[in-house]
Amino acid sequence: MEPILATLLSYLALGAFVGVMAGLLGVGGGLIIVPVLAWIFRNQQVSAEIIMHLAIGTSLATIVLTSISSVRAHHRLGAVLWPIFWRLAPGIVIGAWAGAAVAHFLSSFVLQKVFAVFVLAMSAQMGFGAKPAPGRDLPGTVGMGAAGGLIGLVSAIVGIGGGSLTVPFLLWCNVLIRQAVATSAACGLPIALAGSLGFMVTGWTIPDLPRWSFGYVYGPALISIAAVSMLFAPLGVKLAHTLPTETLKRVFAVFLALVGFKMLLG
Repeated sequence: MEPILATLLSYLALGAFVGVMAGLLGVGGGLIIVPVLAWIFRNQQVSAEIIMHLAIGTSLATIVLTSISSVRAHHRLGAVLWPIFWRLAPGIVIGAWAGAAVAHFLSSFVLQKVFAVFVLAMSAQMGFGAKPAPGRDLPGTVGMGAAGGLIGLVSAIVGIGGGSLTVPFLLWCNVLIRQAVATSAACGLPIALAGSLGFMVTGWTIPDLPRWSFGYVYGPALISIAAVSMLFAPLGVKLAHTLPTETLKRVFAVFLALVGFKMLLG
């Protein structure tokens, strides 16, 4: 098989898997996209110095496209708490821009280790089904800004939409789970938009980028993954009504743990 065709099929398969898992388990695509893209880019002979930057930036760009349909669906159901979104959004945007800047100055090796630790933490959370107990009301303007900034910063550095951070924060602040998930989905859009733009800007003058890259965003991977994942997400939703999702979450948690250990030790 021609290398270009094999690479394209890899992107399409990744998009299909991400779409199904998002619909089935509600997991963010970045946890899957970043490590798989890193592996594909390595096989494409992308410079080792920018593999993680390119994987993270591309992951965030795909989330921009996929989150739009998710936000629309949640909005139609009336589940998004827009006042909370607008209070978190300024901090999220600033944090995501800062995260892209921080990632630019970190080596690909360090970014890989940071991502690995984050994935292991998410694996443990998913495997044990841990959820924070409601403990307080939403903080004031400064507190919401700080929370949004931290969510945006961490999410941009590891290339995710922030749901694994935003949902626990909102649950801790006594927001109902359905509304927390919907509002978190809305927050994923400014995270991904600001973060991916930050990765484009910081990577624009890097000399070793592959052709069709826009800074640290690789166009062919972005288009392939985003288009296919949006097509396959409804299939995942249908499967969620027939398959044992709690068991599958634990299986996926084991998968994430293996990915995390591989990236931590590899």
